[in-house]
Amino acid sequence: MRVRDDVALGAVDAAAWNALAGDYPFLSHAFLTALHESGCASAESGWTPRYLTAWSGDALVGALPLYQKAHSYGEYVFDWGWADAYRRHGRRYYPKLVAAVPFTQVTGPRVLGDAATRRALVGAAVAQVESGRQSSFHALFVTEDAAAELERDGLILRRGVQFHWHNAGWSDFDGFLAAFSHDKRKKIRQDRRKLAERGVTFERKLGSALSARDWAFFHRCYVATYSAHQSTPYLTLDAFERIGAALGDRVVMVIGSHEGARIAAALDVTDGTTMWGRYWGALAYVPGLHFEACYYQAIEHCLEHGIARFEGGAQGAHKLARGLDPVTTYSAHAIGDPAFRDAIAAFCARERVDVAHTVDELMEARPFRRADA
Repeated sequence: MRVRDDVALGAVDAAAWNALAGDYPFLSHAFLTALHESGCASAESGWTPRYLTAWSGDALVGALPLYQKAHSYGEYVFDWGWADAYRRHGRRYYPKLVAAVPFTQVTGPRVLGDAATRRALVGAAVAQVESGRQSSFHALFVTEDAAAELERDGLILRRGVQFHWHNAGWSDFDGFLAAFSHDKRKKIRQDRRKLAERGVTFERKLGSALSARDWAFFHRCYVATYSAHQSTPYLTLDAFERIGAALGDRVVMVIGSHEGARIAAALDVTDGTTMWGRYWGALAYVPGLHFEACYYQAIEHCLEHGIARFEGGAQGAHKLARGLDPVTTYSAHAIGDPAFRDAIAAFCARERVDVAHTVDELMEARPFRRADA
């Protein structure tokens, strides 16, 4: 087996790559290619692809989607404080290596191949850190099993919190709400009723039914919401259209209208077992619009199609009251500088305790009736 650092994704056979990635849509050849060819994940944007691939003869047997980063934007595992500490001590934190799906804070595989191949690929990435070519290597939003494997290989584990909805076998949205305490159930029903009384309606469209007009409207909403928060959007209309073409009916778009005029849109992705909430935007503020477009519509879709889990995205304790549970997320880090490695390991150990306490406290605040908790 050989590990190579000179084979670009575009030079890899898509079928061979997808055989390793499996059903996970965010590491599919087409999804990653859409990010690259649109220029969103590129050297110009500070996401320089540095993929590692493993080969047995001419057969692809493993891969590590890896990026050299000149900043920490679009990662959602925040290490700005680490970078600032490096700067204050006269050292350089960038460039660094990141194993992640750009702009996508969803848990899933990051190193593809069997156990021996994964170890070889991670070892090749860490070797770049040890050589001084990169300050560090970061594998973001890895699974719990992968986190344990990376920790055994000597990486520092870091934990975070997200909010995920789990399908307990409810037959419909009313059945789901029946598990809530009276006050929480009443609040959600009131919010949904008020939206309807204001003339706000919603439709859900699968990827194959989406038109260029739909994508243009979605992107307009997306840009407007980033602008309202004084931020720069990561993805272009071209990227979204390419993603839509790549994923087909694994894309679900929620479109909200007010008295017939479109005012909001949310984008979700599913593999039939999990649904991931990705992006949303609105052209007007309506109370309750965000919760309906981003959470209730997605949960209803999951209930209608037997989808087991909905991942609601990064941050947001407000998701707890909507029936999403706190879950622990994992990332793993190899730090080249020995002094900083020790300091970061100590920080992550302290943070780990705080995260565990936070999850416990949030679980106690779930909106479900105690008999159903």
